[in-house]
Amino acid sequence: MKISTAEFTKSAVRPDQYPPAVIPEIAFAGRSNVGKSSLINVLVGRKALAKTSNTPGRTQLLNFFSVNEAISLVDLPGYGFARVSRSMKKDWKEMTQTYFLERQNLALVILVLDVRRDPSQDDLSLIDWLGHYRLPCLYVLTKTDKLSNNQINARRRVIEHNIPKNSEIILFSAKTRKGRDDIWRFVGNHLENLNKAVQN
Repeated sequence: MKISTAEFTKSAVRPDQYPPAVIPEIAFAGRSNVGKSSLINVLVGRKALAKTSNTPGRTQLLNFFSVNEAISLVDLPGYGFARVSRSMKKDWKEMTQTYFLERQNLALVILVLDVRRDPSQDDLSLIDWLGHYRLPCLYVLTKTDKLSNNQINARRRVIEHNIPKNSEIILFSAKTRKGRDDIWRFVGNHLENLNKAVQN
């Protein structure tokens, strides 16, 4: 996908703060420090559109970005960071779940997982939750540049046992940009299929 424009739209906590729901939206979910913001930056070809940090828990709001004025990307707060308070964890969970359930233009959830780690209990809970509400999901395994091909294949098999069968999985590296074109190709095909379904 050729990126002509990529702009930060706004941050939000509540539905009344969301941008107008006029274009398809892709949400990026995952544990803290898994690489969601880096993934967004590589996808849009910008070094710092989405703020990145080595400190887990940096993203605490829903951050909206407009791409080509045709697609909206949403960087969701990470989960599973032990050092935040229980009340903050509860607030993040409620904020994210409200977004998932009430955002009418949500077209796809990209669940970001670290290829080096087994899915956490928080990951598994979100996978079950998304499945329960039948929200379409693409799984992106990040940090693949840190492992050999044999290690990646072994880790992928482990992760596949923890997600629904026949799920789409794409391997990604922010360092090498591996997987970038595959993700955009999947997103394009998915949105095209959604448009066809609406027309029919």
